[in-house]
Amino acid sequence: MTLTAPAAAPPAQTRRPPVRRPVRPLRVLLHVFLTLVALGWLLPLVLAVYASLRPYEETARLGYVSLPEHLTLDYYAQAWTQAELPRYYLNTLIIVLPAVVVTLLLASFTAFAIARLRIPGRRTLLIVFTAGNLLPPQVLITPLYTLYTMVPLPSWLSDSQSLYDSYLGLILVHVAFQFGFCVFVMANFMRTIPEEINEAALVDGAGVWKRYWRLTLPLCRPVLAALSTLQFTWMYNDFLWALVLMSSGDKLPVTSALNNLRGQFFTDYNLLAAGSMLVALPTLIVFQLLHKQFVAGLTLGATKG
Repeated sequence: MTLTAPAAAPPAQTRRPPVRRPVRPLRVLLHVFLTLVALGWLLPLVLAVYASLRPYEETARLGYVSLPEHLTLDYYAQAWTQAELPRYYLNTLIIVLPAVVVTLLLASFTAFAIARLRIPGRRTLLIVFTAGNLLPPQVLITPLYTLYTMVPLPSWLSDSQSLYDSYLGLILVHVAFQFGFCVFVMANFMRTIPEEINEAALVDGAGVWKRYWRLTLPLCRPVLAALSTLQFTWMYNDFLWALVLMSSGDKLPVTSALNNLRGQFFTDYNLLAAGSMLVALPTLIVFQLLHKQFVAGLTLGATKG
């Protein structure tokens, strides 16, 4: 019987202390600058929340920048009922949800054709879509207003029997102005998808629709989530087009509901701040639900490998 000596344990590796990099003055200045920018963006929001929790009599007596004597949520209840926010929330959803879906659907069609199909003039077409984003929407107010009053619609679709003062009119104008940006972003993302995947599907006999719906679109989930968040926020916060292309107060989106909190001779700005917080709440909820996909969509292509 032979005995074998136990194998010697490998020598423990000594950990080297981490090398501390010298602090660079430019890096310190960068962090200070970014901190100041973040505070500059957050300060108005913090002041609005602070003002919405204080009675107006207290802020009028002590000033807005002062320690509170007591805080209350009464203004939020008043703003919810006085501004008729549930009805205006519904108006906004009727406008924004179809506009976001139609914009992303049409943009994905066009981006797939530009990025995956060999159509003539596709680069020129992409440049045209990109250049359209540089046109200020304010210069089109008068022509669009005139056009909307001349385009007829059936009475069941619009009380004015035209595109003016209709939900469809606002949906169309949002789709038109956001379409070019979405095409630009999605076409550039689809170009990062390996061409071999598309070629393999083509060899297997997949048609254009199957390559778009079953292959390309599922790979575009990160960019779709990022664009959905951006488009919902931009369309939700729009006030210009609703003010120009609508006249019925019961059809206006929620951004116009704050006018119901303004009095003829006196405005309680603490109540207005509470209403502003309630109006901004849906965008915060949407971003919180999609923030992981939103960040993933923004960071695509930032690293190699």
